[in-house]
Amino acid sequence: MRRERAGPAEPARRTRSDPSDLLGTALSRRSMLRIVGGTAVALPLAACGDGNGSPNTLRISYQQFGSGTIMRDYLRNVMESYSARHPEVTVELVPLVAAEEDYFTKTELMMSSARTAPNLVYEDTFILQSDVAAGYLRPLDEYVEGWDLWRHFYEPGKDAVTGQNGRVYAVPTHTDTRGLWYNMDLLEQAGIEVPWRPQTWADILDAMRTVKEALPDVIPINVYSGKPQGEKASMQGFEMLLYGTDDRLYDKESQTWVLGSQGFLDSLKFIRTIFSEELTPGLARALDPNLTDLVHNTWLPRGKLAVNLDGSWISSSWAEGGAAEWPEWPDVMDVAPMPTQDGSDPGMVSLAGGWSWAMPKLAGRPDLTWSFLEEMMSTENMARLAVSDNQVTIRSDVAEHPHYVGYSPTIDFFTDLVSRASYRPALAPYPQISAEIQAAMETVMTGQGTPEQAQAEYDAEVIEIVGRENTSEAS
Repeated sequence: MRRERAGPAEPARRTRSDPSDLLGTALSRRSMLRIVGGTAVALPLAACGDGNGSPNTLRISYQQFGSGTIMRDYLRNVMESYSARHPEVTVELVPLVAAEEDYFTKTELMMSSARTAPNLVYEDTFILQSDVAAGYLRPLDEYVEGWDLWRHFYEPGKDAVTGQNGRVYAVPTHTDTRGLWYNMDLLEQAGIEVPWRPQTWADILDAMRTVKEALPDVIPINVYSGKPQGEKASMQGFEMLLYGTDDRLYDKESQTWVLGSQGFLDSLKFIRTIFSEELTPGLARALDPNLTDLVHNTWLPRGKLAVNLDGSWISSSWAEGGAAEWPEWPDVMDVAPMPTQDGSDPGMVSLAGGWSWAMPKLAGRPDLTWSFLEEMMSTENMARLAVSDNQVTIRSDVAEHPHYVGYSPTIDFFTDLVSRASYRPALAPYPQISAEIQAAMETVMTGQGTPEQAQAEYDAEVIEIVGRENTSEAS
């Protein structure tokens, strides 16, 4: 059973553990890494051949997030321990340095051919069902059913990797939640009381207008919006608004996609308001695919942004060894729940997501691949990764691990949100519908159309994607 945690009122200001002590990334000379082809990293366990041609070679593909090295270091650590017991196996890392949407495209291209399909691929759970429907992924039921650690995974995590046919297609690594990160010093300078706990959307807008007037050189708020921001715009931006209204994207009872809802329109109006009143980064910055790095690594550490609607993981950039080391951040930054539109129950909203490891169907050696995946997903390895990457665990064994408990000043806050969080529709059409959400946001943020026009275009596109028979008009 999951432990009860303190409520999300105000996170304790605790010194974060040194991730370099936990991750164990310093490798011995015996297992020194070499570079293969300039991109893939492999332990010198055997002569390197074709990724799918050699019977003892595994290729692991993952997204390389900008300048960060956390995933690479975690995988190298796993490779070292795995090689001690399997010296005949070569493991190649295939990092894909790409923006979110480009990563999904590149991954699908790789999985579509037996020649290029990696043995393991890192999948955002929101794209998983689409890849299942496309026939890219191998079911894993025969492996997870006999795996002792599977019982420690919380049900929402298992649900996220289960297809509509009831089969398991991936192993979830973690979840994440979202809230309002804010700079206490900047809000106090603007005359706003901290801890800041907005109760409605109007409270947020009033506070951001105050910041703009008092601190003209500071960006009041960042809400990811528009097509270049990909799923961040849909999930960290739009759906954090929509799920604070009475409406949803998908009606589970009727199994239809909802059209014409007031909540959808009001969410677009909020986006239009913050951009038209210049409470956000300018359009050129807001539509920059590299906005995330700028927000996390420059604007927040340098006091250029007052409030950021974002995920639980972002302080990993500020840890020792991170892309933007900022040891003072616990004394400067705080977090608040995102309120519902008018303060109605439950009073806050958060979206939860997460990533997973899946086996492409066209890749060979599934038994060998599973043995490496078991090593990757051990309790110890996942606890270390959670600490190094500011992850919210989705496993009871990791939640109780001494490395995880209280590892970050904000981990209790974000972990508490999991039980009350909403999830995106785990359905194959969702990625296409998400793209239409981003297009609607971009229409209103750029002023190319009204919220009403953007909603009408969205509704028409959803009908085109799923068929009118799979939609319903909001009541």
